[in-house]
Amino acid sequence: MARSSAKVEELKTPTSDDIAEQLAVLKSDISGLTDIIAEMGKGKASDLSQAANATARAAREQGAEQLERAKERAADLQGQANDFVTKQPATALAIAAGAGFLIGFMSSRR
Repeated sequence: MARSSAKVEELKTPTSDDIAEQLAVLKSDISGLTDIIAEMGKGKASDLSQAANATARAAREQGAEQLERAKERAADLQGQANDFVTKQPATALAIAAGAGFLIGFMSSRR
């Protein structure tokens, strides 16, 4: 028993200076953690920005490809229509007159 009481007596009673020193260490640790978290956030923001740019670039390229295909299809349809009108002008005129009649009839019924 004497040994335990001797150990207790050897322990130093904390002073306000000890507490202030521990608070300074804690403040320094928190500051370091804040810096690390800020750097991680910047890295994540940079990664997200790069991913968004890559996605936008891919979408832009895909849109350009689809636009090119649509232009080719429209040119093909225009060529077919021109060929049809050249080969069968009376039929083309009848179709145009019928379409005009239907559009006029539908628009007058409002």
